[in-house]
Amino acid sequence: MKNQELLESAVALLETQPNQISILSNASAFLNDSFDRLNWVGFYLFDGTNLTVGPFQGHVACSVIPLGKGVCGEAAVLKKTMVVEDVLSHDNHIACDANSRSEVVVPIFISDKLFGVLDVDSPIINRFDEEIVQFLEEFVKLLVKTIDI
Repeated sequence: MKNQELLESAVALLETQPNQISILSNASAFLNDSFDRLNWVGFYLFDGTNLTVGPFQGHVACSVIPLGKGVCGEAAVLKKTMVVEDVLSHDNHIACDANSRSEVVVPIFISDKLFGVLDVDSPIINRFDEEIVQFLEEFVKLLVKTIDI
């Protein structure tokens, strides 16, 4: 399925969810089902101090990530998408899953306030090309519209 078709499917899915937990749970499942060679897809939500694990698909995850720590904490502080081609060469990487080799993190801001991050990991080095990253950023924009009502 092409990315535009995936986004259209995502709109239909997200608009029918009854609450925030349902939105994020089905969003992580949707992304996990839409792309191959992933080993973790999910959300870390900002609790006012740290990022805490939210709905996800994959193995057991780190529960709490301080702002600025790891790729997730870095993306949140820098307010920009982080793409790490090889996590073993990234000094600030937190190894929640030893099988992860590449990662993309998209920060989520609602009304200019940090809501959390979308974190996607792969066991493949350099898994996330520009097209996938752009899709994930568009997907987060849809999420924000759905959540911010």
